[in-house]
Amino acid sequence: MTVDPSIILGDGPWTHRMVAANGGRFHVALAGPDDGDAPLVVLLHGFPQFWWAWRAQIPMLADAGYRVAAMDLRGFAGSDKPPVGHDTPSMVADVSGVIRSLGATEAVVVGHGIGGQVAWSMPAMAPRVTRAIGVLAAPHPVFLHSVSHRAAPAGTIARLAQFQLPWFPERSLIRGDQVARLLHAWGASGWRSPDVELYTDAMRLPFVAHSAMEQIRWLVRSTPRSDGRRFRAAVSDPVTVPVLSLHGSADGNLPPRSCRRDGEMVTARYSRVVLDGAGHFLSEEAPQEVGGLLLAWLAELP
Repeated sequence: MTVDPSIILGDGPWTHRMVAANGGRFHVALAGPDDGDAPLVVLLHGFPQFWWAWRAQIPMLADAGYRVAAMDLRGFAGSDKPPVGHDTPSMVADVSGVIRSLGATEAVVVGHGIGGQVAWSMPAMAPRVTRAIGVLAAPHPVFLHSVSHRAAPAGTIARLAQFQLPWFPERSLIRGDQVARLLHAWGASGWRSPDVELYTDAMRLPFVAHSAMEQIRWLVRSTPRSDGRRFRAAVSDPVTVPVLSLHGSADGNLPPRSCRRDGEMVTARYSRVVLDGAGHFLSEEAPQEVGGLLLAWLAELP
């Protein structure tokens, strides 16, 4: 099944650029002032999406004077798809490198889902470039595994177990309707993504489905291993930069109670908002509300 790689280059008030960082090349959609005075905001998508999930917030932030970089994580859409390095620390190094390559000394990093796990990890693993973090639908990594057993719906647990199988999950993403099912199951009741076909085709690009599954598998399989223990030790210190946490009350993947203890890991200003009626895909299900909350929070950063 052949998919045109240009499908991920959506038109809009932004420019597309390949940025060299951490030994690879990463696709970013850039908007806003291109100068050293504009504060940089890096947006990280979740699974099974790519940078396009932030299309509503990019112009909102850019119009407010921020330089915005919506980035494809490694393995997704227009970014490089290496056979290794699907762990969270490697993705933190990617984001840190992109920030430097864009000429910034620091950035506010906002992430959703898997991108939220990267954002949570930035203050501990890349403190010099991390000004503040925003997390959408993502519990702190220290609590992620306990959440999976206590607060996640049965369907999430079953799907996570299925993702641990070899090759079958990739096949269902590429040849089946798994992407559509995930968007439907995790979103709020009655919400339908207008871009199901786009996200499905983006997942069909070579090596994307495998990369996505390997990232999720690492979160589970690294738990008893030394690399997983090192990661959890690294992120176990309190977060000392401001944090904004957004969660949908109707999140079908991880409900709001999965993040109830996140504030224990933050010693700086911690703001938590539950968006009533929204599901897992907040930037698309509540685009104006998410954009407004981000702008209000960014304006109050020191």
